[in-house]
Amino acid sequence: MPVVLREARDTLVPDMDGPQGPLPPVLLALTVVTGLVDAFSYLLLGHVFVANMTGNVVFMGFALAGAPGFSTFASGVALASFAAGALAGGVTVHLARAHRGRQLLHALSLQTAFVIAALVVTLISGAPYTGGVRFALIVLLGVGLGVQNAAALALGVPDLTTTVLTRTLTGAVSDSTLARGPGSRAGRRVLSAAAMLTGAFAGALGALHVHPALPLVIAVVLLAGAITAVGLLSRGDAPWTRPSAGR
Repeated sequence: MPVVLREARDTLVPDMDGPQGPLPPVLLALTVVTGLVDAFSYLLLGHVFVANMTGNVVFMGFALAGAPGFSTFASGVALASFAAGALAGGVTVHLARAHRGRQLLHALSLQTAFVIAALVVTLISGAPYTGGVRFALIVLLGVGLGVQNAAALALGVPDLTTTVLTRTLTGAVSDSTLARGPGSRAGRRVLSAAAMLTGAFAGALGALHVHPALPLVIAVVLLAGAITAVGLLSRGDAPWTRPSAGR
């Protein structure tokens, strides 16, 4: 079997007794969630991301230059909300530092609460989401995704940050044997990019052609599934539940 396919298989169907256990497929699901919520926020909340903060910094530059359709204030609110979520997520995971299963479970529970709150707001208010509703959604989703990213950072699973793909894709090429590198882990890295693409595609398709709230509905379903899986699999003290050596 080609190395790339073997790496992809091992990411999707990992060794449950290995150092990462079930974390890779769970983090791939969270990467899909990132694509879903960013599709919702960018398309329906006015050119703002709630997960990919690099984009918001760029958007602030566009807005400052007078480019139409971009808001310095909206991007700033998203950045501040994400930072608040990262702080809350950091506190959450550090309270369970000795057990990565509990770290992820607690963080997912907190994140899901914020995404569900955002879903309720979308269903009650109805589209288009403007004024206070728009900013309430930016805050709720920004905080939720900040929590997710804090958890992913604490878990320390290589190439599965759930948000940042630039470094992941760079590594897939620059570490390849073609570039005389040590090996690119391209299977896992390509899956990470594919998960983000899948979430963005499904989110855009649902928001534009089915119902504006559909991306958040799918996100909540994925989060609920992740909570259930992690809750069941983290009851013991398997090797993967121990703190990452790099943290």
